[in-house]
Amino acid sequence: MKNNFTKRLGNLAGNELLGKSLATGAALIAIVSTVTIVVFISIKGLSTFTVYGVSVKEFLFSANWLPDRLPAEGGPQVGVLAFIFGSVIVSMLAVLLSGPLSITCAVFIVEIAPFWGQRFLQPAIELLAGIPSVVYGYIGLSVLVPFIRDNVGGLGFSVLAGFLVLSVMILPTIVSILTDSLKSLPREYKEAALALGSTRWQAIRLVLIPAARSGLVTGVVLGLARAFGEALAVQMVIGNTRKIPTSILDPVITLTSAITMDMGNTPMGSLWNNTLWSMGLFLLIMSFFFILVVRYGVRKGGITR
Repeated sequence: MKNNFTKRLGNLAGNELLGKSLATGAALIAIVSTVTIVVFISIKGLSTFTVYGVSVKEFLFSANWLPDRLPAEGGPQVGVLAFIFGSVIVSMLAVLLSGPLSITCAVFIVEIAPFWGQRFLQPAIELLAGIPSVVYGYIGLSVLVPFIRDNVGGLGFSVLAGFLVLSVMILPTIVSILTDSLKSLPREYKEAALALGSTRWQAIRLVLIPAARSGLVTGVVLGLARAFGEALAVQMVIGNTRKIPTSILDPVITLTSAITMDMGNTPMGSLWNNTLWSMGLFLLIMSFFFILVVRYGVRKGGITR
């Protein structure tokens, strides 16, 4: 009997050691992969400035894009301001449209229709997150672009089409996070507000939404990060014109669209190819920025318990 007990302890110790080794190995693989990706993109991206001597000022604040021109023809010039402007304007407009809609949906699901809202409406909204980007892009290309062209104006391929498609794509991300944040709030918050004479709307607006501010910040920033990094769906509906738009009906191009269109057509090691890697490095830096904003918002947001 004593031998059986000792044998079981040995098996448990062996299983614990195996589990610990697997978890440690998986963590090391994740860390090494992340560091490798960051180092690789940094080396390729920085070569535009270290090898070819392009200034950071020209890269970020010039809209002149002539990477394949000879010096006698006015090139090469690799200003990506038009790409950055396109990514920022499309993403920000998408968040400005999707943010209030997401807050309204989350409040409706949790506070106004908690039974059938959580049973039917929330799964339906979360189902939107599983639809591939190409499907959103094809629907925008076949339905939204002709509608804008025939009823609003312009060519249809525009900033308007881009941010409308993106607003639908990021909606489930913000709704899901804010819904979970509202559900996690203590019931005492709402009960105390109602006991003090607040209406249900006042309790939602003045107590629950401020208390769920960390979830709101997280959802909006993650939605913005997805919008900023989306490539295929946006590329299909924005027209991909390399110039700064003057209205929401003008075509535009984003960083991700430029990278996906040009990366396969440029020689490895050329200035044009390295500039695309520099644009990828800029996207990576923006991703780190969004992560920092999320961490800061989660730590500082909400009501101290």
